[in-house]
Amino acid sequence: MAIDYIERIPNNVNLSENRRLQRALEEWHPKFLDWWKDMGPEGFQARDVYLRTATSVDAKGWASFGYVKMPDYRWGIFLAEPEADRRINFGDHKGDPAWQEVPGEYRGVLRRLIVTQGDTEPASVEQQRLLGKTCPSLYDLRNLFQVNVEEGRHLWAMVYLLDAYFGRDGREEAEALLERRSGNADKPRILGAFNEKTPDWLSFFMFTFFTDRDGKYQLASLAESGFDPLSRTCRFMLTEEAHHMFVGETGISRVVQRTCDLMKQHKTDEVGRYGGIDLRLLQKYMNFHFSVSVDLFGSEISTNAANYYTMGLKGRFEETKQGDDHLLKDAQYAVAELAGDSIRMQQEPALTALNERLRDDYVTDCDRGVQRWNKVIERAGIDFRFKLPHRAFHRAIGRFAEVRVAPDGRVISQAEWDHQHHNWLPTAEDQAFVASLMKPVTEIGKFASWIAPPARGINAQPVDYEYVKLVRNAA
Repeated sequence: MAIDYIERIPNNVNLSENRRLQRALEEWHPKFLDWWKDMGPEGFQARDVYLRTATSVDAKGWASFGYVKMPDYRWGIFLAEPEADRRINFGDHKGDPAWQEVPGEYRGVLRRLIVTQGDTEPASVEQQRLLGKTCPSLYDLRNLFQVNVEEGRHLWAMVYLLDAYFGRDGREEAEALLERRSGNADKPRILGAFNEKTPDWLSFFMFTFFTDRDGKYQLASLAESGFDPLSRTCRFMLTEEAHHMFVGETGISRVVQRTCDLMKQHKTDEVGRYGGIDLRLLQKYMNFHFSVSVDLFGSEISTNAANYYTMGLKGRFEETKQGDDHLLKDAQYAVAELAGDSIRMQQEPALTALNERLRDDYVTDCDRGVQRWNKVIERAGIDFRFKLPHRAFHRAIGRFAEVRVAPDGRVISQAEWDHQHHNWLPTAEDQAFVASLMKPVTEIGKFASWIAPPARGINAQPVDYEYVKLVRNAA
């Protein structure tokens, strides 16, 4: 059955005039819906959810709110508005007109970049598919589903690029994006963090703060690409990614607020018996999710990253704001390395150190959010502060994958790690406790014991709005 592209898939890429692309998407669309029904939010496919839908890239169309059942969501395909006479801003092609078609010599590399980014989008939906059953409120349930449908839209954006510009190879890759599964031993997702479990809402908030923030920096780097359709696609995706990080940051902030309230009310640091989550336990979850997310930037020294830059395919964060020659052939950059039983900074060629430079930008951004959480604790008059662990802590990729490093950056022995790591990372007992708090709260305007209400509702609606319409006692 042909799809009505005007109504079903809002877009600004002239789908109605591109019969070849229409045929490719007509074949892929039902497979996507099958995947969504199998691997999307379990138990809520028939519920009306108060969602934002993008119907155009302008301010009026970007945020259209209303009730919709998730399988009927209008997954649009949007590119940011084109820049007149856009040029490539870095690498060997600096100053050349941006490519409107795939440069033949970079076809394979560019396709792999798009597939790797595209694979993260359905992966996070799969990781979060069971969370609705333990939602702390209707407000949070709606935010989860908003994140999920937008990750689905981001998948559509990557599939559009594959179908529109890579022919049969692209169509095969688009199908493979629906065949891999998060955590599946035989067909796992490409990146390790997207095969981890997201078993509870605390993990979800940490994921959307830390791991989706990696997505921000990867998308921002691809938004600098000399391949203009990829650049424009990622620039629009970044507008939605900001909401995902907002969900994470404000979610954790509300958990911290509730913990502080319980600490003051009961005059104790241990609020678990009162239905809260101790600050020290929050620090352990932070340590885990930060360390898994910094791995997503890859090895500190990478010839692949250098090649992407030199080719003009993937730039730095805010490339045009960097005050250098945008070639980097003679530049140096400080990178952490292991020196005996300590960590020191060593100058490396800036081209091969691009992963680490992007990781530096990410760590700085994460710390800003952590300091905002600390402000909540400070205002409560409590003598405790969160701190990001050292970037070498609990690493599985790069220079520090084979060594043991404490959160404060000390290189330690395996024996000390075995003795101490339960103080730094969530234990099975910690996870079981958090799981015990995950009881669904679906009464309008009510919230679980471990999280405070938000400061305001969504789209000028009150906090006690029916953000998800559930049949009472049948959710």
